Amino acid sequence: MIRSLTTRVSARNKKIAVSAAVLLGASGAVLGTTGSASASSPQELARQIVPASQYASFSKIVEHESGWNPSATNSSSGAYGLVQALPGSKMSSAGADWKTNAATQIKWGLNYMNERYGSPNAAWAFWQANGWY
Repeated sequence: MIRSLTTRVSARNKKIAVSAAVLLGASGAVLGTTGSASASSPQELARQIVPASQYASFSKIVEHESGWNPSATNSSSGAYGLVQALPGSKMSSAGADWKTNAATQIKWGLNYMNERYGSPNAAWAFWQANGWY
C-alpha cells in the first residue's frame, strides 16, 4: 500500500513538473497559451529578445524614442510604439498585435535595426551622430 501510494505521488509530482516546464520558458518567464513570453515590463521582454551585447544600445534608443511606452505616438509624424515606426503599421510584419504587444514591437525594432544599420549598437551610434535613426 505504501509503495503504490509513493508511486502515485511520484507520478503526480512528475506530471506537475512537466506542466510547470510547459508553462515556463528557458528564461523562467511564464508562457501564455500562445507560447509567447509575458513579462511585467517592456524592458524585461527586450532583455529576453535582444542579444545581451546589443541591449544597452537598443534600450537607449527606445528610451529616447518612446520612454518605453508601447503606445507612444508622435503627434507631428504619427510614428508609433517603442521604436517609433513610421508608419506604425509597418510593425504588422512582426505580428497582427503590433499596436498592443510590446514583444511584437521589440522584435520588429530589432529586425529594423539589424537590417538598416547592422545592429542596435550601430543604430545607436547613428542616433548619437544624428539625433534620430
